[in-house]
Amino acid sequence: MAETVVQTDHERGAAPAPPPRGRRGRRTVLVASALVVVAAVAVVGALGLGGGGAKEGSSAPPRSDSTVPVTRTTLTERTTVDGQLGYGTEIPLPVKATGTVTWLPAEGTTVKRGGTLLRVDDRPVVLLYGTLPMYRELGLTAGARQGTRQDAQQETGAEGDTRDSGGQGRTDETSGAPDRTDETSGAPGPSGSPTPSGGAGAGAGAGGTAGTLRGMDVLQFESNLAALGYTGFTVDEEFTDLTARAVKRWQKSLGLPQTGTVGIGDVVYSTGKVRIGHAGVRLGSPATDDALRYTGTSRKVVVNASAAEDSWAVRGAAVTVGLPDGKSVKGEVASVGKSATAPEEGGGEGGSATPTVPVTITIKDQKSVGRLESAPVTVEYVGRERADVLTVPVAALVALAEGGHGLETADGRFVAVKTGLFADGRVEVSGSAVREGMNVRIPE
Repeated sequence: MAETVVQTDHERGAAPAPPPRGRRGRRTVLVASALVVVAAVAVVGALGLGGGGAKEGSSAPPRSDSTVPVTRTTLTERTTVDGQLGYGTEIPLPVKATGTVTWLPAEGTTVKRGGTLLRVDDRPVVLLYGTLPMYRELGLTAGARQGTRQDAQQETGAEGDTRDSGGQGRTDETSGAPDRTDETSGAPGPSGSPTPSGGAGAGAGAGGTAGTLRGMDVLQFESNLAALGYTGFTVDEEFTDLTARAVKRWQKSLGLPQTGTVGIGDVVYSTGKVRIGHAGVRLGSPATDDALRYTGTSRKVVVNASAAEDSWAVRGAAVTVGLPDGKSVKGEVASVGKSATAPEEGGGEGGSATPTVPVTITIKDQKSVGRLESAPVTVEYVGRERADVLTVPVAALVALAEGGHGLETADGRFVAVKTGLFADGRVEVSGSAVREGMNVRIPE
C-alpha cells in the first residue's frame, strides 16, 4: 500500500516540479491535446470528410451542441471618433459704446435679456434679444418732439390760445414751414444716422406720422422693452412719445439720465442669453469691438472630422456622445464646416493625418451632461446599414478548405456562404443553401 501511495503522489506531481505545478502542467497538456483534436475535426469537416461528428470514433471529442438560428434583421455599422465638449467658439460682442471700460463681468457669467454686459464710462451696456444689430440712435425726431410739446400745451389749456393767435398759420410756423414738411417726408439722410426727417423709413411717405422714427429696429427694440415689463405703448415699427416715456422709466431703473433716447452704444443684440468668455480689454482701457467675447449657454461637442470620411456629418443626423464617466447622451449634428483645415506639419501619428472639417453637435438634454463644462468625449455615428438581411453570429463562421466561408448545419453538413457587413458581433450571410430560421453550430 505504501508503494501505491508513492506512485500516486508521483503521478500527481513528483520532482522536479512540486505537486500544484504538476496538476496545472497536466491540465495544460490535456487542453493542448484537445485543441489539436478539435482542429483536426474542423479540417476534416471543412473537407467534407467523415460525415457527422457523432460517427468519428470515441477518441474525437464531439462538436459543440450550441446552435443558433439564422435570423433576418437590420445590421448597423457604427464608428467612433473623438470630440471635445464645451460651449463652442467664442465670438466678439458687437460693442459700439465709446469711452473707458469701467466694469467687466467674470468669465463664465450668464447674461440674460436686460442684463449688463459691461460698463463704459460707468454707463451700462445692456443685452437685448434680436437679430438686427443696433445701427442708429432710437428716439423722437425733431418734428415728433415739437408735436409732443404742442400736445403738452394743449393739455394745459394752451390749445385755445394757439388757435386765437394764428390758427393754421401758427401751427405751420410751430411745426415748420411747408418746405420743412416736404423735408420731413423726403429722402432719408445718411445710413445709420438719424436725421431731422427721421431717417430711413420715416415720414408720411413711409406710412406713418410725419417726423416719426420708423423701422424694423424700432419694432425689435419695443418688443424687448415690453418683454422687460415697460409697457404703455403699441409694439410696432413707430417710435412714439409713449415709447419715449417707457424708455425713460427703463433708463431710470438703470441709473441713467432719463432722456427717452437710446444711444447706438447703449444696447447689444444677440439671439438669446449669452455666456461671457474672455475679455479683450482690461479695466481702464478704451472700449473696442473686441472688448468682450461670448458663446451660447448650451454645451455642445465639436468634432474635427476627416474631410475624406465626413459623409455621416449631415445636419440633423443623430449621434451618441460618450462622456468621460461612461454614460452616453443623445446628440444631433447642427452644422458642418465648409472649409477643411490642413493637417499640422508632420502629419500626426504615423504621418497619416488628413484635412479635417469642424462638425458641431448639439445636446438637447443639457441636464444629462451633468456639471461638465469641458471634457474630451467620443462621438458614435452610423456608418453603413443593411436592412432586412440574413445574419448569424460571427463565431458561427468556419473557413472552408477550398476558400471562403461556410456554416455548419445542425446535422453536420457544411454550406458555403457569402459574407457581407460585419457589425455588432454579427455578420450578413447569403447563399442558395441559407434560409431564415435554419440552425447552425457554433464551433468549439
